[in-house]
Amino acid sequence: MEDKVIDPEAFKKYLSDKIKVTSLGGKAGQLGDKVSIVKDKSKLTILAEPPFSKRYLKYLTKKYLQKEQLRNFLRVVANSKGSFELKYFKISPADV
Repeated sequence: MEDKVIDPEAFKKYLSDKIKVTSLGGKAGQLGDKVSIVKDKSKLTILAEPPFSKRYLKYLTKKYLQKEQLRNFLRVVANSKGSFELKYFKISPADV
């Protein structure tokens, strides 16, 4: 987000509109008090009550990147057990 590649407000809105919480009926956009999305300077933090799948959040992130046509430039990488980050693909000059 520091590189201004992704608009953090648009990404936050996308996630809040698309996340489905099964205990609240499984409808998109109804987060209730089970899930909260907080934007810091360069981080987007999602606080959720268990059970909440990290894989589901990664899936939604990939769908957002595809929608914004950034999937060819960024990838989603797990940096710890409870989080992941977006990194640029390494493109060597021979590939271009």
